[in-house]
Amino acid sequence: MPLIDMPLEKLKVYQGISPKPTDFENYWDESIAELEALDMEVELVEAEFQTPNAECFHLYFTGVNGSRVYAKYLRPRDEKRRNGGAVIQFHGYTGSSWEWSDKLAYVNEGFTYLALDTRGQGGLSQDLGMYDGTTWKGHIIRGLTDEDPKKLYYRYAFLDCLAMVKIAGTLPGVDPTKIGAWGISQGGALTTACAALAGDKLNRAYPVYPFLSDYRRVWEMDLCKNAYEEIVYYFRWFDPRHENEDKIFYKLGYIDIQNLAPRIKCKFTMLTGLMDTICPPSTQFAMYNKVTSDKNVIIYPDFGHENLPDHHDMLMQYMLEMVK
Repeated sequence: MPLIDMPLEKLKVYQGISPKPTDFENYWDESIAELEALDMEVELVEAEFQTPNAECFHLYFTGVNGSRVYAKYLRPRDEKRRNGGAVIQFHGYTGSSWEWSDKLAYVNEGFTYLALDTRGQGGLSQDLGMYDGTTWKGHIIRGLTDEDPKKLYYRYAFLDCLAMVKIAGTLPGVDPTKIGAWGISQGGALTTACAALAGDKLNRAYPVYPFLSDYRRVWEMDLCKNAYEEIVYYFRWFDPRHENEDKIFYKLGYIDIQNLAPRIKCKFTMLTGLMDTICPPSTQFAMYNKVTSDKNVIIYPDFGHENLPDHHDMLMQYMLEMVK
């Protein structure tokens, strides 16, 4: 078959080339503590969309830096039909939690379902971050030139994902030991970060071709296009001679999911297409190969960054295993 990246045998051992900051663990320990100390002020508002079998709510909470963050929240209307499980969904880059109706299959199986709008993107969540430096293009580079690496946009976004796990565990009918998360592309990255930050508070994770991994590898493959194109524009506009290249990739290491992967404790299944030119397979395996928990990878040799056949059916079965 044609290759756009390494052969599979090399992918399975690849460890990434992007740096990990020396204070990385302390950075995230302090960030988690910051969220733990936060009064998230959860608010529920009954949604206009309702069905005979599902109760639907707009859920709001206050995240780190005061941003008001939004998620769709659905649960079985009949308390006796709730199976104790909760499923959290994270969406793709610039998108949103989309429609209510596409979540009803899980509610009909007894799950509580939460779908986050990533702050400052296509949904209803606020991004009140105040950053030194450019906010001209995209979220990867937001906060990159600020002296404080804790101003990186994705630190806030990753912590919102951890907040969702904390909130899910307090909802009626949810067993806090039966919470799963999933997402595609950016959603896969957020799922991975969520699993890493939540530790044993998440039961299982299902990232599909995850984004935000091994940035330098993407750069060296000349694939900083589409989802990663803002890295190119950052260099062209703000560091045209690459005088700060090492510093830039070092700082991106704080929000590189391959560096978070060793923290993952839950059951972990990744899906990847070997023809993916948006999130190259090697960048995904750089993260996956660092996961030490119970893990599995499902490979689609002829597919890229696109719909992967049967994966929604596999996802449903994967989450149902959690509540058997």
